[in-house]
Amino acid sequence: MAAIEAILFASGEPVEASRLAEVLELDEETIIRFADDLMSDYNTRGGGICMVRLDKSYQLCSSRDYADYVRHAMDIRRNTPLSQAAMEVLAIVAYNQPVTRAYIEQVRGVDCSAVVQGLIAKDLIEEKGRLELPGKPLIYGTTLNFLRCFGISKLEELPELPQEENPDDPSVSTETTLDELIELAEHAKNVSETSE
Repeated sequence: MAAIEAILFASGEPVEASRLAEVLELDEETIIRFADDLMSDYNTRGGGICMVRLDKSYQLCSSRDYADYVRHAMDIRRNTPLSQAAMEVLAIVAYNQPVTRAYIEQVRGVDCSAVVQGLIAKDLIEEKGRLELPGKPLIYGTTLNFLRCFGISKLEELPELPQEENPDDPSVSTETTLDELIELAEHAKNVSETSE
């Protein structure tokens, strides 16, 4: 556990369990058990450092309770909060990934190129490859930073989609879950605080 702690502290970025297993010459299941125990220790003692699990990776980060102090000490300016359009695009990507920009625009009914680029700049979505179709369009998915900002460990923790009355209409699931996604973002304090 001490070795895992040292690696995470030195890294400053999320480290995959598989990489920890390789370095420490242990099986991944054992690493996950040790890392989860370490995370429990960190998150129950109420200090200024906490540990988070982001999909199959772990990271040490500052506690939200002290975000204002950290921001002030490091002279970090608040990012602009996400617009309604950005939240809508993020909901579409989160629940349907991987998706093309054309799919996002079909659901929203408007051009989304600027919004998509803004979400990429905030490291909330990223390119996941290309579809094997004419023109080879890019496909997008959420990032580990998305999980961190929304205070979840994996995509399965997103609010469940309600039953759709018309499964052929992709906008139904997005419209009905947008409020839940916004509520989740508010619960995680502020989606724009991507550095904490």
